[in-house]
Amino acid sequence: MANGVQIEPPFSQGVGYGIVVGLGAAFAIGMSMVSLFLSKYFEEKQDSEMFMTAKHSVKTGLTASAVVSSWTIAATLLSSTSYGYSYGISGPFWYGAGASVQILLFSVAAIELKRKAPHAQTFLQIAKHRYGAPAHIVLCCYCLLYQVILTVSLLVGGSAVFSILTGVDRNALCFLFPIGVVIYTLCGGIKATFLTDWIHTVIIFVIMLMSAFVVYTTSSVIGSSDKMWELLTEAAGLHPVEGNAQGSYLTMRSVEGGYIGLVFVGTGFAAAVDSQLFQKAIAADPAGTLGGYLLGGTSWFTIPFVLATTFGLAAAATEHLPSFPTYPNRMNEYEVSSGLALPYAALSIMGKGGGAAILLMVFMAVTSAMSSETVATTALLTYNLYQSYINPKATGKQLLRFSNMIVPGFAIVTAGIAAGLNHAGFSVSFLVTISGILVDSAIVPMACTIMWSKQSKFAVIAAPLISSAAGILAWILTAHSTEGVITITTLSANLPLVAGNICSLCSPLVLTPLFTFIRSENYDFEKFKEVRPADDYEEGDEQTSRESAADKEAAMEAARTEDEKNEKILLRARKWAIIASIVMTVSYLILWPIPMYGTRYVFSKGFFKGWIVVVFLWAFFATTVITLLPIWESRDTLIKFARYVTSGRISKTGPPKKRMEMIEGEELQAESGVVMEKGGEKVGVLLSETK
Repeated sequence: MANGVQIEPPFSQGVGYGIVVGLGAAFAIGMSMVSLFLSKYFEEKQDSEMFMTAKHSVKTGLTASAVVSSWTIAATLLSSTSYGYSYGISGPFWYGAGASVQILLFSVAAIELKRKAPHAQTFLQIAKHRYGAPAHIVLCCYCLLYQVILTVSLLVGGSAVFSILTGVDRNALCFLFPIGVVIYTLCGGIKATFLTDWIHTVIIFVIMLMSAFVVYTTSSVIGSSDKMWELLTEAAGLHPVEGNAQGSYLTMRSVEGGYIGLVFVGTGFAAAVDSQLFQKAIAADPAGTLGGYLLGGTSWFTIPFVLATTFGLAAAATEHLPSFPTYPNRMNEYEVSSGLALPYAALSIMGKGGGAAILLMVFMAVTSAMSSETVATTALLTYNLYQSYINPKATGKQLLRFSNMIVPGFAIVTAGIAAGLNHAGFSVSFLVTISGILVDSAIVPMACTIMWSKQSKFAVIAAPLISSAAGILAWILTAHSTEGVITITTLSANLPLVAGNICSLCSPLVLTPLFTFIRSENYDFEKFKEVRPADDYEEGDEQTSRESAADKEAAMEAARTEDEKNEKILLRARKWAIIASIVMTVSYLILWPIPMYGTRYVFSKGFFKGWIVVVFLWAFFATTVITLLPIWESRDTLIKFARYVTSGRISKTGPPKKRMEMIEGEELQAESGVVMEKGGEKVGVLLSETK
C-alpha cells in the first residue's frame, strides 16, 4: 500500500465523507440554532465582547470540559496510544502526567490574569499595555506560531486516520474538516466553542469508557485484565521492549517511557503559550476559574491514561494474533508514527464497530480543538493586530466584522499548510513533539508578565528569541551526534526531542532574571485594570446618543464594585490553586511513578488488576464530572427552555432594556432612573424596563 500502510481501508469513502461532511453540517446547523435561540430568548447579543469573552460568564463545568477539549487534540488520542503500544504501561502514564501538570500550574496564571486585568479580552492586550509594541509583537508571533502548528497537526492527524480507514483523499479532508467549525464559530463565537467542546468531550469520554469495558470485560479476544497480562507477557517474549525492565510491557521502568515524560513536560508547556487557554480563562466566571482548570486537568489525564492503557496495550497484546489487521506482520514505523495503533487495536478487538467509534472520536477531537484555536487566533489578530496597529479607534462592530473575516481565512491557510505537510511526509507525532522546541521559550516571560513586576522589556524580547535558537540547536545537534544524520526520523527520536524541549523551556529561567537585573523595572499591576473592551456601538447610534454621563458613571461604579467582589474570590482561589497545583504535580511526576521506576518493578497479575481498577475509577470520575456538572450548573436555563418547549412562552432573562420618557413641563416622578438634563433643564429620564 501507499505510504507504507499495510491494510486496505476497512470502510468506504462514503463513510468518511458521511462523518466529516454530515456531522460537520449537523454541528454547524445545531450550534447556529442554539446561538439564535440564546440571542432571541436570553438576550445574548453577539457583539464583540460576547463573541470573544462570553461576557466572562462561563461556569465551572463548561470551563472544565473546554480545558479538556482544548488539550484533547488528535495527537492525544493517536500518539498516546502509540506510546502505550511501543513502551507498555509506562507510555500512557508518562504522556498523561507530563502533559497534564501544565493545566494545573496554568490555573494560577489564569486566576492572576482575571484578578489583575478583569476587563481584558486577550492576554496579549495586557502585554502591549505593559511593554509596548516590540515585546508585544514578539509574544504575538509565538502565540500565532503555536496556534498554526497545533491546528495544522489536528488536520494532519485527522486526515491520516480518515484516509487510511476510509480511503478519502487527504487533501480534501484538510479542507472539509474546518467547514462546520467556521460556520458555528461565526454564528456563536466563543460561547459556541464552549458548548461544542462539551458535546465533543462527552462523546469522547463515553466511547473511551465503553471501549475499556469491552476490552477488559466482554471481548472474546482479551476480555479480562488477567488475559491482557498473559498476552502482554507473551508479546514481551516475542519482541522485548528495549530499555524496559526485563523487556516487559508491564513495568514503569522504561528508559524511552521516561524520555516521553520529559518530552511532554516540554511539549505540554507549549500549550501555555496558546492564547486560547487564556481566552477561556477570561471567558470563565471568576468563581468557576479554579474549579474549571483543576477539574479539567484531572479529567484530561484520563484520556491518555485510560485510552492508551486500553488500546495501546491491546495493540501490543494482540499484534501476534490473527485478529490484528496487519497479521502476521508487525506495525511498521510509518503506521506507528501516524498513530494507527489506536484504530488497529479497535479493529482487532471490536471489528468495524470499533473502527467507526475511533473515526468518531478523531472527528470530535479535530473539530473541537480547531474551533478553540480559530476563536483564539481570531482574537489575537483582531485585538493585537487590527486594533493595536491598523485601527486603534475601532468600535466593537468594526472589530466583529474583522473577526468574521479572520475565521474563514485562518481555516483556509491552515488547511493549505496541512495539505502541504501531508505531501512532505510529516506525521502528527512529529508536529506535536517539536512545538515545545519552537515556543517553550516564551512561557517564562509570559508568566512573569502577570506575576513579576520587575521583569524588563528587554528580557521579554531577548530571552525567548535566544532560548528558541538554543533549543533548536540542541535538538538538531543531538540528533546528528546520536544518529549521524539529520532526517525527519532522527529528529523524531526521543533523546533529541528531550534535549530541544528542555533547553527551550529552561533557558529563560536563567536568561529572564539575568536580563531583568541588568535593567529592572517596577510595574504597577493596577494599570492592567485600564485595559477595557471596545465600545460596541458606532458613533451616532441611538444607544450612544441617549446615554448620559451620569448613566455611564453609574455603570462604571457598578463595574468597580463587581471587580472588588471578584478580586476577593480570586485571591482565595489563587491560594488554593497554588497548593493544589503543587501537590498534584508532585504526585503525578514523583510520588506515583518514581518508586516503581526506581525499583524496576514488573507488574504481577494481581498488581496489574489493581492498576486497571484505578483506570476504571479515573474514567468514571472524569466522565461524570465532564458530563453531568455542566448540566447541573445550567439547570435553570434548561428548565426555562423546557417550559418554552411545552408552553411556547419563556421569560427573557437578558439585561434590562432602557427607554427615554420626555417631560413636558410637569414634575418628573420616577421610582428609578437617571434624570437627563440639557442646558440645566430636565428633559427626560432614562428608565429601566425589563420585558
